[in-house]
Amino acid sequence: MLLITAPGQGAQTPGFLSPWLEVPGVGDRLGAWSDLIGLDLIRYGTTADADEIKDTAVAQPLLVAAALVTQQALGLTPDAVAGHSVGELGAAAIAGVLTPEDAMRLVAVRGRGMAEAATVTSTGMTAVLGGDTDEVLTAIAKHGLTPANINGAGQIVAAGTLEQLEAFAAEPPAKARLRSLAVAGAFHTEHMAPAVAALDAAAASVTPKDPEIKLISNRDGAVVDSGAEFLARLVGQVSSPVRWDLCMSTFADLGVTGIIELAPSGTLVGLARRELKGVQLVGLKTPEDLDKARELT
Repeated sequence: MLLITAPGQGAQTPGFLSPWLEVPGVGDRLGAWSDLIGLDLIRYGTTADADEIKDTAVAQPLLVAAALVTQQALGLTPDAVAGHSVGELGAAAIAGVLTPEDAMRLVAVRGRGMAEAATVTSTGMTAVLGGDTDEVLTAIAKHGLTPANINGAGQIVAAGTLEQLEAFAAEPPAKARLRSLAVAGAFHTEHMAPAVAALDAAAASVTPKDPEIKLISNRDGAVVDSGAEFLARLVGQVSSPVRWDLCMSTFADLGVTGIIELAPSGTLVGLARRELKGVQLVGLKTPEDLDKARELT
């Protein structure tokens, strides 16, 4: 059983799309989407520096575009698909819930909305690596923080105000390492409420279709068979935690035997390597990885 995953924000690196522009049709698609959303995706994916593509309003459309063009280059229809955070918009398009154009319109609104919401209050995110899961969650709650990402494999991301994060860092959970993340704000928390409203308004003009393949939700790892429900989950996901740990449990329950992570790959196959023993894994970094990925079928 083949699963395709689409990575979330933070996976992007300078120039990661350059080799993909050698694949026929990729440049044309990126150019058309650039015109659609008013963002030069080709420049951001090839020559822009790390600071430019760290901008939430840039990073999110860039990642969804990358997932969609690398999926087209791959040319495979998987049995199931899932995306991490903003990657869910790419997953929704791969599953047929959204058109690629609708996915790009929505992610542009999402990226701008989350960037603007992050300016209201000084907030941030801290990765918590290791430690006992219950103890980590208790410590996060003690400081009024939100476990914004529960990724499995001993990785939880705490999010909240900078003051809350400072207090958390001064009293960390036992046997855990803390690492501040270079993000604009506390994503997947109540601090993103303005972005939820903006995305909800944009989603009202979209007519989703029911998924053509199994589509797994970040909210709870559920396989969602209603396009309307998945679109509603996409909106709510902006201010609610990403439960990738539950998604990986679902992968195991479904009997997934192979996972392909779309470009820019690395994070999700890394988590799967630690949690899903025996599953074949391929991350797409350049077109040279396509043949190896196709062999999983």
